[in-house]
Amino acid sequence: MVQSSILGFPRMGVNRDLKKATEAYWAGKLSQQDLLAEGKRLRAEHWKIQKDAGVDIIPSNDFSYYDHVLDHIQLFGATPPRYTQHNLDPIDEFFAMGRGHQKPQTDKGPAVDVPSLEMVKWFDSNYHYVKPTLQDGQKFKLNANPKPVVEFLEAKEAGVVTRPVLLGPVSFLTLGKADRGQKVDPIDLLQDLLPVYEELLAKLKEAGAETVQIDEPVLVFDLPPRVKNSFKPAYEKLGNLGDKAPKLVFATYFGDIVHNIDVLQSLQNLYAIHIDVVRNPEQLETVIGALGPKQTLSVGVVDGRNIWKTNFKKAIEKVEVATQKLGKDRVLVASSSSLLHTPHTLASEKKLDPEVKDWFSFACEKAKELTIIAKAVTDGPASVRDEMEANAKSVEARATSKRTNDPKVKERQAKITDEMFERKSPFPTRIAQQQSSLNLPMFPTTTIGSFPQTKDIRIQRNKFTKGEITAEEYEKFIEKEIQDVVKIQEELGLDVYVHGEPERNDMVQYFGERLTGYVFTTHAWVQSYGSRCVRPPIIVGDISRPEAMTVKESKYAASISNKPMKGMLTGPITCLRWSFPRDDIHQSEQAQQLALALRDEVVDLEAAGIFVIQVDEPALREGLPLRSGLAREDYLSWAVKSFRLSVAGVKDSTQIHSHFCYSEFQDFFSAIAALDADVLSIENSKSDAKLLKVFVDEAYPRHIGPGVYDIHSPRIPSEQEVKDRVQEMLEYLSPEQLWVDPDCGLKTRQWPETKAALTNMVNAAKFFRAKYAKAN
Repeated sequence: MVQSSILGFPRMGVNRDLKKATEAYWAGKLSQQDLLAEGKRLRAEHWKIQKDAGVDIIPSNDFSYYDHVLDHIQLFGATPPRYTQHNLDPIDEFFAMGRGHQKPQTDKGPAVDVPSLEMVKWFDSNYHYVKPTLQDGQKFKLNANPKPVVEFLEAKEAGVVTRPVLLGPVSFLTLGKADRGQKVDPIDLLQDLLPVYEELLAKLKEAGAETVQIDEPVLVFDLPPRVKNSFKPAYEKLGNLGDKAPKLVFATYFGDIVHNIDVLQSLQNLYAIHIDVVRNPEQLETVIGALGPKQTLSVGVVDGRNIWKTNFKKAIEKVEVATQKLGKDRVLVASSSSLLHTPHTLASEKKLDPEVKDWFSFACEKAKELTIIAKAVTDGPASVRDEMEANAKSVEARATSKRTNDPKVKERQAKITDEMFERKSPFPTRIAQQQSSLNLPMFPTTTIGSFPQTKDIRIQRNKFTKGEITAEEYEKFIEKEIQDVVKIQEELGLDVYVHGEPERNDMVQYFGERLTGYVFTTHAWVQSYGSRCVRPPIIVGDISRPEAMTVKESKYAASISNKPMKGMLTGPITCLRWSFPRDDIHQSEQAQQLALALRDEVVDLEAAGIFVIQVDEPALREGLPLRSGLAREDYLSWAVKSFRLSVAGVKDSTQIHSHFCYSEFQDFFSAIAALDADVLSIENSKSDAKLLKVFVDEAYPRHIGPGVYDIHSPRIPSEQEVKDRVQEMLEYLSPEQLWVDPDCGLKTRQWPETKAALTNMVNAAKFFRAKYAKAN
């Protein structure tokens, strides 16, 4: 019998229940007891959904109040000392690592002021994890009440025997880093960490766990030899615990592991191996050949990263390749990865066009898909004939729909010329004209785009969406918000303004709603980080821009401003990566269509008097193939060309900015340089300033604004702290290059903390402006 399994389930709940609960707790409106009760309710609900769908192997310990990697940091006693010294309650210490913690001194205790740990993208997804931050001489100790054990027993009590999920020791360390001022290479700590895993596995066995899923996704990378060679000794130890531990399911995903097949061959003592054959189906036969004579293979055929209905016929064919060689008892049908990256349920979508709704499958529906595929392989397709026929009909309907193809878009793509990718003049000529026309001081200050989206903004947007207020009333409200934001920027003394984006619901959805080729959901939320959820639009067909998307608001903002106004757009790669893309044409074609639409918008902004235009590409790094080689080179080529196509239609005197989040620039610096943006702003506040060294080594000539404070935390940086960050940056960048700005947009922050942080930022910039004016 072929069993079905899920590697992980979305945490937030059908109505973003976890988001609401955690944010209420942070605001002091929900007790800790009620927060924990809500978490328990959600876990039980999610186990029941999977059980009712007929899934055979259901995960536990996939739930987190913030991030699963952060869970492991606390689980292993790897919390940095700056958090433990304040004697916070464990859950508050947990949240402090995720989002920082700042409170003034009171009669009840001293002041606390700690920033959050660094947060980076989870492989090539839009999910963010908290980076393990390790010390020289790091000691590990299993939490006295281990979360995986607690949640396994909780499920067991609810009548569900689960498979606990752990992040494996090699991945935990490889995804970590040495703390500031520390020199430890995380992988050197493996032998110190393994006894904690042994103890944890023993406790899970004692609790009744038969198998444990141990995720080692870093095996898809090109690994340094020291990391690659660590798998064998680690899993010889963990896999040979015998009756002292549950059987281990070694899980990889997001790529192929053929280049590390020798590692897999050394893991034949483990019960099972999981691979992602949605992303890389060609690895299937090679992996089968590397298995031990009794090993089970978990075949990931239901996409954990996208929303398209699984093609049952193709999925069954893949699984049967495995069953024909291994037998049905040695094969599991699984999601390709955790379903964390998919929305909760399609049942919530009451407004979707029935034609396209029939093409989709969210987490709850994917659970059912897995059981159908497993039954079809076990008992034959005839046992699920009705489901197979309905699925084939849906797949065919999508393939032949007129909604997917627009001949006019294809015609325009065919007319693209090489000249359309090039600015009129090189950077030195451009920057001279820009400095003359914009008249900016040294250390110019700006923000990344959005300002706080207040409750009133959300209420008015909701009223407009529901037809409770007219378009004219809503437009007047937005104009008033823009007036307020411009006035605040004047009072703060910023140098380049933004209009604040009060009219925008999301940096991708807003544009998608104004482009053809997209459809939108009402409840298809996906966790991005912590309590932050996004609702990615879905690309279903060829993309074009029927009319201007942002010109009206930007033009109005410029008309009431006494400083340069920056137009704000989301770049083609980010629009692509932060949507659910089509899987029937190559992503490069979709990116080019987006670039043409944005090119029209950029030209229209310039014509409307907007001479600073920011085209954000925070997802450029995220889209980078996980391994070096031709695929990566090809991606960078078409991604860079898409960006250049979108911005190259303007005059030399118009300044093009771009923004990047959470990027390790050394991996793709040549592509950053090739973008030819006049000014880059980059996330940097939680990174070591030494990461800026790559800009020195490569003699990067253009302007850069490394973020000086973390906007993902409510914590307010002091003026001195910002000065210290700028001083660090000046060790690597020239004063003439440096802009001063926050890490990212301020949409999720509150106004009091925003004003306080920006005041300190502007004062720091003025300090350095005065200092260098005297020096000259």
